[in-house]
Amino acid sequence: MSIRHWPATERPREKLLDRGATALSDAELLAIFLRTGIAGTDAVTLARQLLSQFGSLRRLLGASQADFCSAKGLGEAKFVQLQAVLELSKRYLQQQMQRDTVFSEPATVKRYLQHAISGEQREVFLLLYLDSQHRLIKAEPLFAGTIDASPVYPRIVVQQALAHNAAAVILAHNHPSGVAEPSRADRAITERLIQALMLVDIKVLDHFIVGDADVISFAERGWL
Repeated sequence: MSIRHWPATERPREKLLDRGATALSDAELLAIFLRTGIAGTDAVTLARQLLSQFGSLRRLLGASQADFCSAKGLGEAKFVQLQAVLELSKRYLQQQMQRDTVFSEPATVKRYLQHAISGEQREVFLLLYLDSQHRLIKAEPLFAGTIDASPVYPRIVVQQALAHNAAAVILAHNHPSGVAEPSRADRAITERLIQALMLVDIKVLDHFIVGDADVISFAERGWL
């Protein structure tokens, strides 16, 4: 049965208008993005099939162009639309952070980081430069790869923090495995960066590790 023949309370668009976007499942939200299904399959069923095929919403949203476009019901046009939506979301959250005092709303930082780097297929090391009031100056990805194999250079971190006239910084990186638990390498590089930045009177306020469904804060664990 076509979605337009469903009861209004079950149709994703009407449900969103009546109850808000948070009331929708991942499949229902994805169905609104897809707009239509394919022959013999409505948009919600197609969305469920895609989530099952990719394994999770994060993996679907973070899929390469080739993998995304090879899936039934998707293609280059949908890939372009999705990338635009993701980038708009990142910019919206970054602008929201720039209006706020960062550590008065730590949940905002975590939401931004989840949108910014949780879908990356490789490990991305991000620096948030803060002013003396702990407001965001700029968020900048500095290194990519695996921290164990691709060194994070304290010298470059210090240079960039000074170039942005930062009074403090937040460190962040993602775990492509989806598991946010910090490794020994994560803790070791954090200590090296704290010591290096301390020499130029720049404080490290936190280090966030971003996984699929969780963001771990070193400060909240008492490690800073």
